[in-house]
Amino acid sequence: MNIVEFIKGELKGWGKIERIIFPAEIILIALISIYMKDKTVALISAICGICATITAGKGKISCYMFGMISNICYSYISFKNGFWGNLCLNMLYYFPMQFVGIAKWKNHMKQDTKVIYKTRLSDKERIIYLLCALVLSAVGYFILLKYNDKNPLIDSTTTVLSIIAFILTVKRCIEQWYVWTIVNALCTVMWIGAYLNGSHCFATILMWFTYFVLGLYFLAQWDREIKE
Repeated sequence: MNIVEFIKGELKGWGKIERIIFPAEIILIALISIYMKDKTVALISAICGICATITAGKGKISCYMFGMISNICYSYISFKNGFWGNLCLNMLYYFPMQFVGIAKWKNHMKQDTKVIYKTRLSDKERIIYLLCALVLSAVGYFILLKYNDKNPLIDSTTTVLSIIAFILTVKRCIEQWYVWTIVNALCTVMWIGAYLNGSHCFATILMWFTYFVLGLYFLAQWDREIKE
């Protein structure tokens, strides 16, 4: 497949409202970020991160390409703000997992729409993931506390839940959107705290809040598609 065919495939399956709302949302966030005099790296991270979420929600493999750029920028922002859990998560897990996601999704694409097939977890799998999240979040909290993390509870919880959510993303499971919604809400709170403490990261706050809204939107959409 050449680049032209790939782009055409990525542009298939978008509703009329989505073609208007999603670009407008990205432009609005960019304008607000510029007005608030945010750092360029924060703006790039926000735009690419939102594009990654939107394309992931639509089941498009390009989400991983946007994700790579967002990971690099967000890692730098996390480093500058002392969120070590988020830094490690993005550089040591998210970035390499983008390549895993591309490889996995390529084998489960609908040939006509270039959209992935979507799945659900069993009840047993849900319990296992829940227990893992609770135990690992507690362990991560004490580790980050030892290294003077700025917000060890939220940083640990979001790091662990993000790892689980990304695994579910690669597995094409609808449960990812439940987990992402929790992560997005907590990260919004975490970055509001950083902003109030003097960090120029308003675009990052907008990014996480937008993730939260998009997560709810795509949860409903995936649920409807799976039922159909």
